[in-house]
Amino acid sequence: MTHSRQLIRHPKRTIAALATGLAAAGVAVGSGADFSAQSANPANTFTAGTLTMDNSRSGAAIFAPSDLKPGAPAQTGTVDIANTGSLPGVFSLSRDGLASTDTGVANPAPFAAKVNVTIVDCGAFAGDGGAPECGNNDDSTVYSGTLAAESDEHGLGTFATGERHRYRFAAALASSAGNEYQGDSSTARYVWNSVQTP
Repeated sequence: MTHSRQLIRHPKRTIAALATGLAAAGVAVGSGADFSAQSANPANTFTAGTLTMDNSRSGAAIFAPSDLKPGAPAQTGTVDIANTGSLPGVFSLSRDGLASTDTGVANPAPFAAKVNVTIVDCGAFAGDGGAPECGNNDDSTVYSGTLAAESDEHGLGTFATGERHRYRFAAALASSAGNEYQGDSSTARYVWNSVQTP
């Protein structure tokens, strides 16, 4: 029996085989190569900025006025504050931790009420690192009043990255301080703060 006769005797089987063959041919034709392209940007890194501060007298007193006399010239001390971070920040100064000691005759007011304090911003350091001069017309007063009354936070403005300022502190005993203040003292802490700009 010839092959053609076998196909005729089983027409359903023949049609199924033909359909399968045509489907396979269609898949082969439709799966030809397509043009494509791809480009990548690897290793994208996301890093937070920093806001750090340098205090030239960190962990130490700015100054320690001693043997103060009523009406005598003020004693001074300086400190340099810098923004060492990668972000600009709004800087401020506050005084806290105030305590007065009364060693003799009872004082009519705490010793700190008789200590006159002046804080000035002498200006920013020059680009070459040159320190600003204190005591000239370029000084900006941060605070002037008694040590006892210094309770508000002092705004210092915005410091750009790398910006450094010198501050001069001065303290003098009021001429109105009487004998009852002899040997008395006060201590206080100064705190520098910075917050990132909006």
